[in-house]
Amino acid sequence: MTSSRYVEFIILVALLNAITAMSIDTMLPAVGVIANDLGVADPNHRQFIITAFFGGMTFGTLIFGPLSDSIGRKPAIYAGILIYIVGSFLCFGATGFSAMLIGRFIAGFGAASPRIVSMALVRDGLAGSSMARVMSFVMTVFMIVPIIAPSIGQLVLLASTWRVIFAGLLVMTLIAGIWVAWRQEETLPQEKRRPFSVRALYQAGIESCRHPVTMGYTLASGFIFAALIGYLGTSQQIFVELYQQGPLFAFWFALFASAIAIAMILNGRFVMKIGMRRITKFAIRLSLVASLLMLVAVYFTKGLPPLPLLGLYCFVIFFCNGLMFGNYNALALEPMGHIAGMASSVSGFLYSLMSFAGGSLIGQAFNGTVTPLVIGFAGFGFLAMLSTEWAEARRAKTP
Repeated sequence: MTSSRYVEFIILVALLNAITAMSIDTMLPAVGVIANDLGVADPNHRQFIITAFFGGMTFGTLIFGPLSDSIGRKPAIYAGILIYIVGSFLCFGATGFSAMLIGRFIAGFGAASPRIVSMALVRDGLAGSSMARVMSFVMTVFMIVPIIAPSIGQLVLLASTWRVIFAGLLVMTLIAGIWVAWRQEETLPQEKRRPFSVRALYQAGIESCRHPVTMGYTLASGFIFAALIGYLGTSQQIFVELYQQGPLFAFWFALFASAIAIAMILNGRFVMKIGMRRITKFAIRLSLVASLLMLVAVYFTKGLPPLPLLGLYCFVIFFCNGLMFGNYNALALEPMGHIAGMASSVSGFLYSLMSFAGGSLIGQAFNGTVTPLVIGFAGFGFLAMLSTEWAEARRAKTP
């Protein structure tokens, strides 16, 4: 692979991964406007614009990895992009809230494909330091997109309507699909493909669920992501409506996203010296201490602490999440090297399903204060700690 082709491949993989992040984060400033335009009576129902997308992704995560092993990487990406386009067209033309949610679910299902299969492209074509470089760049994109995407959504709203956001996402996805078709070669030859097997997927699920380390860290990932989805669903209501931040909403979101980015950078630098387990233990305990202190503040301020205090709390929480996200996933898959692909799909499905359900509970509990969100971070954080402690206690007893 020439240097120019190598750079092009990195950019393409980053673009395929950015589809998911852009589809979520550009929506955040617009959920209130969309809900009002589509006649949503219950303010908490606007959160479904975000959670419906996660719901679709949950099931797509389980399907597209094994499917790409069967039909090839490019056909699987095409299928996902086509499904995403159908869903986004439904959202673009929606005149009712039900159509919007159906479109978002379909789009989320399709978006799982470019995100998951692009990682398979990297594994197929590269190894060693070259693979590490690509993954590092992709993670950088993942850190940057949440910082800038809400600002893009906010700018679109200032210049036009929310439907233009969906139009932009459609154009972006079409460009990615055409780029894959025109420039990307198939990386999984026919002789290496495996028939799609529900039985094999089921067996991988059983093995993953029975291994305490894999199950413990999968549960922990689900609990942490549940609180994150609860935040994503309510962030517009909290910062725009409760704290009247309006145009500054994108700033606050970018600030908290930067906390995750800083944590990931530090984790990459120190994980080999300190170890994943010590880092995650520190992170979960720090997040619990912060949440307990915040619960006290919430109690004495009747659920509306000063904005700088809330901002500091969220920064600490997301910094801790940045230390946990990747490490929990790696620890969950550590014993599953012999079925890594299948186990990754199963683990991703399980924690996505948990986070979708748990995040929806937090969002629907929103009552005009930040109390449900803080309780969610504290409660799910405590459950994540219990899950990891159980996993580590059983590690020595597991053959």
